[in-house]
Amino acid sequence: MVGRVLVGLRRVVPLSGGVAATVQTVVINNLLLGLNFGTGIITARLLGPEGRGVLAAMQMWPPFLAYTFTLGLPSALLYNLRRHPERGSQLFLVALLLGTLMGLLATLVGVLFIPHWLPEYSQEVVRSAQWLMITAPAVLLATMCTAALQAQEEFTLYNAARYLVPLLILLALGTLALVWDLTPFNAALSYLLAGMPVLVWMLVRLWRHYHPTWRGLSPAFKYLISYASRSSVGEVGGYLSSQVDRVLLVGLVNPVAMGLYVVAWSVSDMLTAFPSAVVTVLFPKASGRTVEEAVYVTGRVVRVTIAATVPTAAGLALFSPWALRLVYGEEYLDATLIFRLLLLVKVLSGTRWVLSQAFMAVNRPGVVSVLQGIGVSLSVLLLLILVPLYGLEGAGLALLISSIIRLVITIACFPLVLKVRAPRLLLTRADLAAILYRGEERP
Repeated sequence: MVGRVLVGLRRVVPLSGGVAATVQTVVINNLLLGLNFGTGIITARLLGPEGRGVLAAMQMWPPFLAYTFTLGLPSALLYNLRRHPERGSQLFLVALLLGTLMGLLATLVGVLFIPHWLPEYSQEVVRSAQWLMITAPAVLLATMCTAALQAQEEFTLYNAARYLVPLLILLALGTLALVWDLTPFNAALSYLLAGMPVLVWMLVRLWRHYHPTWRGLSPAFKYLISYASRSSVGEVGGYLSSQVDRVLLVGLVNPVAMGLYVVAWSVSDMLTAFPSAVVTVLFPKASGRTVEEAVYVTGRVVRVTIAATVPTAAGLALFSPWALRLVYGEEYLDATLIFRLLLLVKVLSGTRWVLSQAFMAVNRPGVVSVLQGIGVSLSVLLLLILVPLYGLEGAGLALLISSIIRLVITIACFPLVLKVRAPRLLLTRADLAAILYRGEERP
């Protein structure tokens, strides 16, 4: 199956440069949207708002806590594999060891913490969520493997891994829906276990490539810890900023409201397809360049990102009531307003995340860490204030206010920190000509 996926990807977009890699990643992201759309319809239709909320309460904790405990290691691994390729064997092994350790710690924290944050759910749901935490180490190791593939610029392999996991999830959910009764618990198992075969495949391939050795681990450990200590708040903060709303809401609202929010969030998340695709290619491409070159490349990419996401968001907002009724059913129409707010949040967040890659690429991850720390703290504060007052709409307003403030601060950091002008945000004819005819982004 993996081989067929790789052949198919190379036929769709043969890799030859950063633009081709970005286009391929965008294609995969759109395919992922289709797969996630299918899984979302199955779970929303068969489980209903309350069952979908229970599924979210069980499923979210292993990936959430695993990514929280990455502590900047994926970015540190990617950066150092590019900067010190001669130490690839040691860097990869140290990353696996640290990832396993952090994954076990995430499991322990989840088992102890989950009962205190699910007061609206039954003891059976709480116990199921605790048992599912045993998948956290695998989630964390998968992030290390994908970072290593990005460092090698093996974007075809990277995209194949990303495509196979939701494909297996869809197949598992479809089988359960046809053969047995789909329940929140076995749906959660499908989401969390489908990635195991892909993880094994990545580990075997990367192990053969790097030939990990126990000799000379100390310098590799220092390289990873040095970068991770500066990027951890930014990297973890970036993930928390995209997840903290659901983590807080699951403890603040009932399962029905949670189900409505999860559906609205999952549909609005399609706007992250393009930003996440360009960031995947932008970071390794911009790393190692001068400040001026990195900012130039980032500016062109962010303008293309805005031009792609804003019209899409406008169209989705306009047709949202009709689409929610048709796809998910009448019972999900109450999610229309929060869906529109989340669309605007995704546009602003995607723009900010692309801009932040300039700081990551020129070895200033600490700037991103500070910005993410401010953003997450602001989001948490606003959510705790506005959700009890306005319910789900309060969550949307909290995230929107936080996103605006964070984007403004990120733009201000270009002249304040890097001593260069912030990139323009409106797409120009020169941008289109450079992308279409040159294919690479250079000043």
